[in-house]
Amino acid sequence: MRSWVYHRPTSIRTPTAVFLDIGPLAFILVEFSAQLKQFLQLSTPSNEHWTCTRDALVGNCGENHPMMKSMTVVVVGGGVVGFSTAVCIAEALPYCSVTLIADRFTPDTTSDVAAGILICSPFPDIPLEQQQRWFKETIDHLLAIAQSEQASEAGVLLSSGWQIHKELPVDKVPFWSAFVLGFRIMTDRELKRFPDHKFGQAFTTVKCECSNYLPWMEKRFRKAGGQVVKQKVNDLQELSSQGYDVIVNCSGLGAKSLVGDSQVYPVRGQVLKVQAPWLQHFIRDGEGQSYIYPGMHSVTVGGTRQVDDWRLEVDPEDSQDILERCSSLEPSLSRARVLGESVGLRPSRKNVRVEREMVLLGSRQVPVVHNYGHGGWGVSLSWGTALEALGLVRKCLHERPPRARL
Repeated sequence: MRSWVYHRPTSIRTPTAVFLDIGPLAFILVEFSAQLKQFLQLSTPSNEHWTCTRDALVGNCGENHPMMKSMTVVVVGGGVVGFSTAVCIAEALPYCSVTLIADRFTPDTTSDVAAGILICSPFPDIPLEQQQRWFKETIDHLLAIAQSEQASEAGVLLSSGWQIHKELPVDKVPFWSAFVLGFRIMTDRELKRFPDHKFGQAFTTVKCECSNYLPWMEKRFRKAGGQVVKQKVNDLQELSSQGYDVIVNCSGLGAKSLVGDSQVYPVRGQVLKVQAPWLQHFIRDGEGQSYIYPGMHSVTVGGTRQVDDWRLEVDPEDSQDILERCSSLEPSLSRARVLGESVGLRPSRKNVRVEREMVLLGSRQVPVVHNYGHGGWGVSLSWGTALEALGLVRKCLHERPPRARL
């Protein structure tokens, strides 16, 4: 079986015929999309990293296929999940028109507040294998960027450190441990510097700084032909007049009102940026309440996990508490200069929602693909759930008959 991998160049010209030279006779195989699929037996590989490079990502729809040429997709949401999903769709389906709509962009998104360290806690009702795939696809994607010349501009770097626990955790080896680098249990000597903790894990993971990553992703999206629109969407009905063939909902916490999802709730997080260039390793309390993450330009210290708290204002008492807790883990922080404070509302849900449904918009039944509810793990799962959403979009497009042209 022969496999073709599609890389989207700056410009591409699709052939309208394939010539097979078989001795004195030459057969011209026309009907490019149908015959090429039959001849090559195109397949879809399981992994994607930096670029969307699945075999035959457009299925059996070639450049001249009327369905693919006329299809339009809109992605609602300008955070890390929204832009990851938009990039995947635009690069994988280059003959669809893809628009991203949001009312807020970097630096005013929840993603900009996130520390962006790749770890994760499991969702209770989603198969663990699926969550492992999402995490692996995301970290592989970001590792490829971290090892490229684009790393600095994209804000992606390797980060080594410790996750420490006051009590023995239920899972001494978390489900994502096979995908980070050098995962191991901390030695007794290493734990001595944390006398209040009984157990720890040491590993190297990826840190993704969204203040850099989001502008880089937007540039990548536009290069793939995507369009960006600043607009607040209060109800999916507002999009009905645009005639989109597929709507992709990456609205995060906004899904509570946008699609009436009562299962979505905020978990307030407050962090500080401090100047402490001597710190090179991250420290994270296993419960996620206290953490110290060195980055490219500053160190992020946090945090808070305040459920159903909608406050976006900085709370001075929270800041003081964060500094005291983090200084107990790393005493030198008491001398660090505070550069800034910020608050974000994690778009939390019992289980992240990645699925499709049909919604009546005006007089049309329109497929809507949902990709939201990641909580504090939006960066950690962003590329994996984006690829999952891409697969659902492809199904919607291939199952939908072409719209009549006036």
